[in-house]
Amino acid sequence: MSDRRPGAFDDHHPPQLELVKDCVHCGFCLPSCPTYVLWGEEMDSPRGRIHLMKTGLEGEPLSASMVGHFDACLGCMACVTACPSGVRYGTLIADTRAQVERRYERCRRERLLREVIFWLFPYPRRLRALRGPLALYQRSGLDRWLRRTGLLNRLPPMLRVMESLVPTLTRRQPLPERIPASGRCRAVVGMLTGCVQDALFPEVNAATARVLSAEGCDVVIPRGQGCCGALSQHTGREDEAISFARALIKRFEAAGVDHVVVNAAGCGSAMKEYAHLLRDDPDYAARAQIFVERTRDVSELLVELGPVAPRHPLDLAIAYHDACHLGHAQGVRSQPRELLRAIPGLTLVEIAEADLCCGSAGIYNLLHPEPATELGDRKTRNVLATGASVLVTANPGCLMQIAASARRLDGHLTLAHTVTVLDASIRNVPLRGTPAVTDGEGAPAAGPGHWSVYSSPYQWARRMVHHGA
Repeated sequence: MSDRRPGAFDDHHPPQLELVKDCVHCGFCLPSCPTYVLWGEEMDSPRGRIHLMKTGLEGEPLSASMVGHFDACLGCMACVTACPSGVRYGTLIADTRAQVERRYERCRRERLLREVIFWLFPYPRRLRALRGPLALYQRSGLDRWLRRTGLLNRLPPMLRVMESLVPTLTRRQPLPERIPASGRCRAVVGMLTGCVQDALFPEVNAATARVLSAEGCDVVIPRGQGCCGALSQHTGREDEAISFARALIKRFEAAGVDHVVVNAAGCGSAMKEYAHLLRDDPDYAARAQIFVERTRDVSELLVELGPVAPRHPLDLAIAYHDACHLGHAQGVRSQPRELLRAIPGLTLVEIAEADLCCGSAGIYNLLHPEPATELGDRKTRNVLATGASVLVTANPGCLMQIAASARRLDGHLTLAHTVTVLDASIRNVPLRGTPAVTDGEGAPAAGPGHWSVYSSPYQWARRMVHHGA
């Protein structure tokens, strides 16, 4: 532990005392907090962590116990939704985690684990480089052999969890840099392709581009866009997050778009926090505010624009899971449901304990695999209890987490992103999501975003609208 000054926090944006004082310790947050639900420990509740922040501001040193309680928070923001006093817990925990990362010296094992994670996940090219080996691993049957023999259980916990989370990979081809609107152009939008989304769920990006084009958007996909910084920002790696944010703002400014569209809840949440993250930067503070005002989750934008592409029937029962960083952090709840309910033949069912996190929470399931697994299994049991054949959500982490739990529980469940359902309805094709349990041959799941290469973006758009993509 650093002892550069007394007390838990230094002078660079400690958790604000006036925000701490907003908490009246009423307890409404308790049943919404995943760690309090699991353990019933006061210091592992939002109000308990706020109390620890207060003691740190009063001079209490940053102890291992205090850090442990901060680390245990999933950052799901369910407490923000539940709080009647409007406590800005998200701001408090973000500032606290930045303090922890600067001032607390973790053990060597924890440092190494985090360095490995942050060497890989915020870098799309590095993730894409893993696609070949992962696809070979899946298609060879080695993954199933390792499970049958029990050898996977001998791997270190993080590697074991990472292996369980990898989805069945679908074909990936680069998207055109500009995709014209089908019919009259109603908006010019820039699309974030993301890191994990781009590498592991390319069919979601493909479906997003098709849906936006079908709904009258010119879609611009800036080349060279990097990570949005969500994982870094939500884990307290402030300087790293700022660097990613600046680069992304600059890239989309150059694209000259009306809106920046995001199809991953965690990314959208982080991007909408750029004004707070860059508040001290004289060159980027105002630009960050403009960027935030232009940023939309894809479901937000589609509802704002209103539908123009015809919807065709999908005879499906779908359970919709609110990704925490979409429902709680961004407050986007009604829009995905409105889009799904507008599809003829589709039945939307709600999930018990809907506000409780699935345990993915960025990299939480890698850093804290035991509670994350317990939460994932709890969420999946609630999903399976609905009787729905398809689970739909809007975040790659949630898709991977629930799929892994469904495999553990032998639950027959297909998982899909909101836009892949819309894409199937607009194109009048069957929904082909990712099955949580593959067949005995381990055949890769056919995603709705299988691409063909066309000679121009215009030809691609025409073929897409006529169901040829």
